[in-house]
Amino acid sequence: MPSSRPMWTVSDVDRPRLARHVRLTFDPARKRHVLLAPEAVSVLNGTGATVLDLCDGQRTVAEIVTELHGRYDVVVDEEVRLFLARLAARRCVEISHG
Repeated sequence: MPSSRPMWTVSDVDRPRLARHVRLTFDPARKRHVLLAPEAVSVLNGTGATVLDLCDGQRTVAEIVTELHGRYDVVVDEEVRLFLARLAARRCVEISHG
């Protein structure tokens, strides 16, 4: 059954930021970063937490990807955009379009 969520697209000039009702925090019990939203907790891997930490509403997606290339050996630009698009569809990330 297809998802009823709208599919978001994220471009290199967009500026993502966490939605006001969402928090990125470290959970000592899980020893992982988590994304806290009303009635939902998403456990993140290190890369996901880094991406979201860089989402300040000032940096563009291209700037975030460039920063990730400086920190990690392998970064797939399209995966970063897809990750942000999925979170935007869940209303965890807000996107200011180019």
